[in-house]
Amino acid sequence: MFSAGMHIKDGEFTKSIYTMIKDQKYNEAIVALSNINVSIPNTRAALSLLAYCHFYLQNYEEAAAYYEQLTVTCPSVDEYKLYFAQSLYKACIYEEAMKVSCQFDNPKYQAKIIKLQAAIKYREDDLPGAKSLVDQCPSNDPDTDINLACLLYKEGRYEEACDKFTQAMQLSGYKPDLSYNIALCFYQMKQFAPALKQIADIIEKGIRKHPELSVGMTTEGIEVRSVGNTITLHETCLIEAFNLKAAIEYQLKSFDAAKEALTDMPPRSEEELDAMTLHNQALINIDDKPTEGFEKLQFLLQQNTYPSETFANLLLLYAKYEYYDLAADILAENAHLTYKYLTPYLYDFLDALITQQTSPEEAYRKFDEIAGKHTEQLRKLTKQVQDARQIHDDENMRRAINEYEEVLERYIPVLMAQAKIYWDMENYQQVEKIFRKSVDFCNDHDVWKLNVAHVLFMQENKFKEATGFYEPIVKKHYDNILSIRDRKSVV
Repeated sequence: MFSAGMHIKDGEFTKSIYTMIKDQKYNEAIVALSNINVSIPNTRAALSLLAYCHFYLQNYEEAAAYYEQLTVTCPSVDEYKLYFAQSLYKACIYEEAMKVSCQFDNPKYQAKIIKLQAAIKYREDDLPGAKSLVDQCPSNDPDTDINLACLLYKEGRYEEACDKFTQAMQLSGYKPDLSYNIALCFYQMKQFAPALKQIADIIEKGIRKHPELSVGMTTEGIEVRSVGNTITLHETCLIEAFNLKAAIEYQLKSFDAAKEALTDMPPRSEEELDAMTLHNQALINIDDKPTEGFEKLQFLLQQNTYPSETFANLLLLYAKYEYYDLAADILAENAHLTYKYLTPYLYDFLDALITQQTSPEEAYRKFDEIAGKHTEQLRKLTKQVQDARQIHDDENMRRAINEYEEVLERYIPVLMAQAKIYWDMENYQQVEKIFRKSVDFCNDHDVWKLNVAHVLFMQENKFKEATGFYEPIVKKHYDNILSIRDRKSVV
């Protein structure tokens, strides 16, 4: 028997197929099985093996299609209904997955059905629904604690979630997915050092156990073939680990290290890339490849599921490149996403930016209102830090400082947008007044200092004062002086 260049001896077809599957040569098995399915349609064995191979290649929609055929061909086999529902869930077709999971009530599969339904509710952000289903699971099942940890994470209770994930790993032994979840909790708490430690463990173990995944080869300039989206790759959590490493390096302004993290991951072709990798590639390479970056983010918005940051980042990047009409169009066309993915602050900020194109005065008023809310928060947090310091409450002091820094990072872009309105009018004295009003909060922030220096320089009679602001920034970045140009500026 011949099949797409493969020669299978008569009488050895079954043995050959199972050998391919055992050796994880799923694509080859699919080619051979597809020929059989064409010549003898809807045979249970061929459909079942085709579904299995597609599932393990993470082609979940194709797997779901074959399992659906099996539920029709073999309606009394509940196992196929379960696999059909699981494949739909993996393909992010949640509503249909829930419908299928409710269509059979076999006590043998009850525990798995409840876990699947809880996972669907979780992905749909129905946390009370997910929690009620997780509460029905046996308390001695290790998955129950992990699911509770996931719920804590989704509720923003990262420290508690981290503790539960750590306990689960202590009980079950090392697992890459648990290590990744712990790293993710540390990332959300802005504890980057322990997060990077977990990531390093995942990468080191993945390289040692699976050298065939070609980690780092692309960064070294070595051409290697795609490793594909195999179940082995999924189980190593290498893709997730490198994406999280890239996010941390990006947060730390180590942009070259962030790019390297993305090229270090196991090589895959463009069409094989997952949503998170596509999103991070677009974001991290936007300065070098803006058109490609926008195309990737727009593509993601058209998919069933995508990183929750995609919508906001696309809008912010449109604003960064002053494509305000495109930002306005995206907001108008996706009103339902506005409420789901934009915070009130971000919506108000984008609204003010877009308004600036038609009415600078109204935009300035909107920015001023946002700035006023932030300065009020900064004053309150300053007092909390002082109060905690006086009574030596280190934990509350650390929490207040972290919150202060988060509010400050939201305040700076608002301040820069306000200043830019007068900068564009070449009213540099008014820009200086805006910056002087914010000195109590921003005097240690490099972006603020750099822009104060710019506006003093442009007035042409304050060069000495400008030098006083430029000099510490230049000294701080002397070894990488070009990095200064990457800082937010009203120029």
